[in-house]
Amino acid sequence: MATAVAVAAALCAPPPALASSRIKDLVDIEGVRENQLIGYGLVVGLNGTGDTLNNSPFTLQSLQAMLERLGMNTRDAQLRTKNVAAVMVTANLPAFSTHGSRIDVTVSTLGDSTNLQGGTLLVTPLLGADGEVYAVAQGPVAVAGFNVEGEAAQVTRGVPTSGRIANGALIEREIDFELSQLASLRLALRNPDLTTATRIAQSINDYIGPGTAEATDPATVQIRMSGKYSSDIVSLLTDIEQLRVDPDQPARVVIDENSGIIVMGKDVRVSTVAVAQGNLTVTITETPEVSQPGAFAPFGAETVEVPRTQITVDDQSGNRMAIVDGGVSLQQLVDGLNALGVGPRDLISILQAIKTSGSLQADIEVM
Repeated sequence: MATAVAVAAALCAPPPALASSRIKDLVDIEGVRENQLIGYGLVVGLNGTGDTLNNSPFTLQSLQAMLERLGMNTRDAQLRTKNVAAVMVTANLPAFSTHGSRIDVTVSTLGDSTNLQGGTLLVTPLLGADGEVYAVAQGPVAVAGFNVEGEAAQVTRGVPTSGRIANGALIEREIDFELSQLASLRLALRNPDLTTATRIAQSINDYIGPGTAEATDPATVQIRMSGKYSSDIVSLLTDIEQLRVDPDQPARVVIDENSGIIVMGKDVRVSTVAVAQGNLTVTITETPEVSQPGAFAPFGAETVEVPRTQITVDDQSGNRMAIVDGGVSLQQLVDGLNALGVGPRDLISILQAIKTSGSLQADIEVM
């Protein structure tokens, strides 16, 4: 019977989690990066949801300048169209993008336009940080949100003043970077950690040979070109990015006070500490009553409102102090705090108080 129970427990137990990750998912390669692009343009074809030209002078000036380039002079005309919106266009230029390929762009309003649905972005140059044009965007804007309103109600879902154009920009200029000509290579850890950097260097050395990789700091692993990879850096990266490493991170508690979200790492530990939680809640309820004069009341008697106030005080005296044993795991810590009936907001205060007492062996990062 005991054997059967043990077998059943083993079958029901979850499999051990594999914490190892590919080097490809832990690092970025020096020089292989995206570049941000930005541009200013006009979206036309809106169904009366564009900018109010009187309130958005930049839209009016852009519209007049565009029409002048097309041979029409509207400087002295009173333009009242609401089918045009001024927008900012942003995009990321991927590494090694070639001339003539396409990338996605994001379009966001600048003025008081309420919806970009149905609009079309006109030709918009996209500039890099150096002021050069690297791509040109144009096309119909796809908007996920919507806005519907009537005389007494309004419904808005998503953000109708922002949209995307899939493959909406054509790359006009390439960024020169010769990866194959590098004599050495640096890997930048996305989450800097000395232990993780050392493990990455050791994994590469075990695969290729001693002295190939060296962790120079918690965020960098230096790789020297040697052997069969001395002239083939692409093959080197292809091989080492599939190697698996167990990443290590310091114990950390991340708190977002705006939303009440708390994230704790698996290595968070606490020393033995006693925790009590209680809030004083005072509830005041007003239930006024109306007193009217009787049938034979004297002349001049008036109807009056008689106040009735009910006050309730809840000091949560039923809550008790709980002991959190030292060295408990993350799961045990969460279970213990949940047993006290602690909500996310109170949990934030408790964790900060435990940290102040010196009993929390973890860093607290407040977002």
